[in-house]
Amino acid sequence: MAGELILVTGATGHLGYRTVVLALEAGYSVRAAVRSQAKAETILAAPSIKALAPGSKLDFVIVPDILADGAYDDAVKGVKGILHIASPLAYPTEDYEKDLIAPAVQGTTNILKAANREPSVKRIVITSSVAAVVPQSEAKKPGPGRIFTADEHVPDPTGPYEQAFEAYAASKTIALNATKRFVQTEKPTFDVINVMPGFFVGKNELVTDVKDILNGTNAAAFAPVLGHTATVPLPGCVQHVDDVAKVHILSLDPKVQGNQNFGMQTGGTDGIVWADTIEIVKRRFPEAVQDGRLPVSGTQPTNPSRYDTSRTEKVLGIKFRSYEDAVVSVTEHYLELLEKAGGKGEAVGGGH
Repeated sequence: MAGELILVTGATGHLGYRTVVLALEAGYSVRAAVRSQAKAETILAAPSIKALAPGSKLDFVIVPDILADGAYDDAVKGVKGILHIASPLAYPTEDYEKDLIAPAVQGTTNILKAANREPSVKRIVITSSVAAVVPQSEAKKPGPGRIFTADEHVPDPTGPYEQAFEAYAASKTIALNATKRFVQTEKPTFDVINVMPGFFVGKNELVTDVKDILNGTNAAAFAPVLGHTATVPLPGCVQHVDDVAKVHILSLDPKVQGNQNFGMQTGGTDGIVWADTIEIVKRRFPEAVQDGRLPVSGTQPTNPSRYDTSRTEKVLGIKFRSYEDAVVSVTEHYLELLEKAGGKGEAVGGGH
């Protein structure tokens, strides 16, 4: 499919933006779906895009409301592949159904319906999540549980949800099940691949202010480096954001069989231990630790994450990058932004 026109939704998100960059590097023409012209300008001003100078190989389509009927009808015109990444991350809100679940589920069904009306579309790659294949009851268990794969089935949850991550997991589960039902009932001419990562960590080039360094899932890894202390354990299911983008792009290759799922987790079947972040930063950035720019005084407990994703590496012919690579990527970016801000880290907020 390289050289063909593809659509990328969620293009100004952490993962979506990296996917746009790597897709252009791979030779694709990219149509990026954004919510406004201002969002498009943000992408065009980013260093990696300016360095690539894609010209006509990158254009934009404005989709202000992914919940609207026919939201993606114009966006899919003439595209051969779709990378559907747009979906809310877990964040505190008073209405989980409206703010987390509806956008994930309706956005996914809207892209499927639009593609089903556009004969040019041959494949859709959808960003799902490990949260859609590992039940929350298992994810919360303190000890090692059974080994899961990306092909597990979790029934639709019904709520109520106690906190944002539970609602996020529900949104991904319901969207995945809706996708399966759509393929079974509509029998579209395109096929679907679901990508099931956990927390993706790595430099977010669209973060240009040091106070925003903890935006998105980078917070899970980097908040303890800045002294934030968490008490709620998180699953040790992590991968470098570039690997997640790469798996999406490789999944477009027609040589890769469609209608399958690709799980992702660095560190093998047992994943990572969040506390290793502190050791990595102390070892790789001793001067910044010594002078106080990196306090390394926080904590993030880990729940074991037994997730066998080796088939993804085998089928796609890749080797997942290490957790250390991901941590170093974020830390280097933070220090660059800190220097631009005059070396002051007090303004950094976030955490969990």
